Amino acid sequence: MTTPSPAEPVAVAVELERLRGTMEAGFARVDGSLALLVQRGDQTDKQLADHETRLDALERGRWPLPSIAAVCGLAGLGIALYELAAR
Repeated sequence: MTTPSPAEPVAVAVELERLRGTMEAGFARVDGSLALLVQRGDQTDKQLADHETRLDALERGRWPLPSIAAVCGLAGLGIALYELAAR
């Protein structure tokens, strides 16, 4: 069995330091990508809430139309019955 030379531990330490730097750079890139995805998700949630608000406003403004149609229909029926009774 051979004994390791004094240069081998230094080489191992240098390679470990390079590996550490590579891992840190990779984690930083992944962290940046995740932050971007979170930001896009927040923007999507904001847009969805805005669309819900606008849709609710449109639905509130639309509700009187069927009521007005029903009142006009009843008024027409009333006028028709009045004319029929007047004969």
